[in-house]
Amino acid sequence: MKQLLANFMKPFFSHYLPIQKGLATNTLLAYRDAIKLLLCFAADTLHKSVDELSVEQLDETLVLAFLDHLENVRGCTARTRNARLAAIRVFFSFIAREEPILLLHCQRIRTIPLKRTDHKTVAYLEEAEMQALLDTVDVNSRTGVRDNALLLLLYNTGARVSEIVGIKLPDLRLQGAAPQVSLLGKGKKHRSCPLWPETAQALQVYLKFRDPKEPATEQFFLNANGAPVTRFGVRHIVRKYATSAQSQCSSLREKSVSPHTIRHTTAMHLLRAGNDVNMVSYWLGHADINTTHIYVEIDMEMKRRMLQKATAPLVSDDLPWQRPDVL
Repeated sequence: MKQLLANFMKPFFSHYLPIQKGLATNTLLAYRDAIKLLLCFAADTLHKSVDELSVEQLDETLVLAFLDHLENVRGCTARTRNARLAAIRVFFSFIAREEPILLLHCQRIRTIPLKRTDHKTVAYLEEAEMQALLDTVDVNSRTGVRDNALLLLLYNTGARVSEIVGIKLPDLRLQGAAPQVSLLGKGKKHRSCPLWPETAQALQVYLKFRDPKEPATEQFFLNANGAPVTRFGVRHIVRKYATSAQSQCSSLREKSVSPHTIRHTTAMHLLRAGNDVNMVSYWLGHADINTTHIYVEIDMEMKRRMLQKATAPLVSDDLPWQRPDVL
């Protein structure tokens, strides 16, 4: 008797992922999108409706075809392919736990290997480029006060965009000699970051102009309509000012600037200031120190200082023998 996929969907998304594994909302949404794409592809390939699909029909061959479809038709990168495959692996691991008779079938899918990806260097802004980005904000415009506070906080903390949009009023401590902000990062890990006096002042100014549509709204940053700003809204704000700053700093024309670019920028500038890589890792909320090592790899200024400490080999200054008259 074939097992319908529909029987496993609700317990997987409503109980296993959020309660047993305790995954964050954004992770749940990523899993949902991956499974949704797989089901739509399977239904189109097998010429069936989604509610008629069985676990046995989603075999290793179909899943591999789906992964190829992601790359060749949808234009996804290998990293996106691996992320979708990771969600599928978890789903079939859950099915194997619920229905042991399907253990061998699920095991074949879970052993599909991840694809090797290129190790690319991260993009970041130099000090002059970041300053040009901040100088572009017109605090006299309608949203200028908010945007100034937002960009300063991104640069000050190096926070992920999801951490920024999740900041609530109780998370900020702006009074006193040691202003700070509490951030909720990946894995529901809390960390606190101290703030520059300039950042704290900009946040205090924005707080005076903050006008939520719903008085009970606790999210700190709001959009132009008074609703909590989204990740896509923050991305739009950063890109808008990055485009405007190109007239002041021509090197920005060659860079694609996003909120995560500012996160990389903060990491690079902290390392250049002489901070230990372990402390920078704690500052950024990295679970693995190896994640922070990518910034050490790409900092050419640090590499130049390392090279200056090494002694260059002796090279003769004599020019090669030349006798043009012999020729």
